[in-house]
Amino acid sequence: MRDLTLVIPAKNEKESLPRVLQELKSFNLEILIVLEESDRDTINSISDYDCRLVFQKNKGYGDALIMGINEVTTKYFCIFNADGSFNPNELRSMYKNLTSSKIDFIFASRYERDCSSEDDTLITYIGNFIFTKIGNIFFNLKITDILYTFVIGKVEIFKKLNIENKDFSFCVELPIKACKSGYKLVTSKSNERARIGGRKKVNALKDGLLILISMFKLFFKVKK
Repeated sequence: MRDLTLVIPAKNEKESLPRVLQELKSFNLEILIVLEESDRDTINSISDYDCRLVFQKNKGYGDALIMGINEVTTKYFCIFNADGSFNPNELRSMYKNLTSSKIDFIFASRYERDCSSEDDTLITYIGNFIFTKIGNIFFNLKITDILYTFVIGKVEIFKKLNIENKDFSFCVELPIKACKSGYKLVTSKSNERARIGGRKKVNALKDGLLILISMFKLFFKVKK
């Protein structure tokens, strides 16, 4: 996996990020963490781990991911959470599928058969169901978990997509633009774990509205 870089956006994750990096110690891959330079608590908590830090100049989840992936020098990238909710053991099958076939992006899903989430709420479940349906109906995405950003893909192709959303709308812009451009997207089974510490950074109503607006903009842009 030396040609794979994990891109980990982190914000106030001093409790969870060291435990995540400890789990990843046995994996032969690169780790790139994007965070604010002022977040000294998180930075100090991971000083003993072998990872590259990239300091975010602006704000937003999408901005952190765009900045991070653009800094990747390996062939493949994987978006990985800093809160412990992603199981690193699932990386092996995702990486194997990506590198052994003509697949461009793999989107992990909590809603396939035998999958689950210990972190989902009723509100996030309903919101995800609605947005996934919109994605499948209007963009023919054929993925089952559009808001789950456990994603692995090819760096070169990502950079061609010109992803623009700096907020949580990133999670829908990526698959929509990839599908529109003719790249191959598939789903991989996943079981989301409970986060180790802290609260969700997502505001269900505010970010849900931003995501909906983004999907409408992308739809009409596609139609043109």
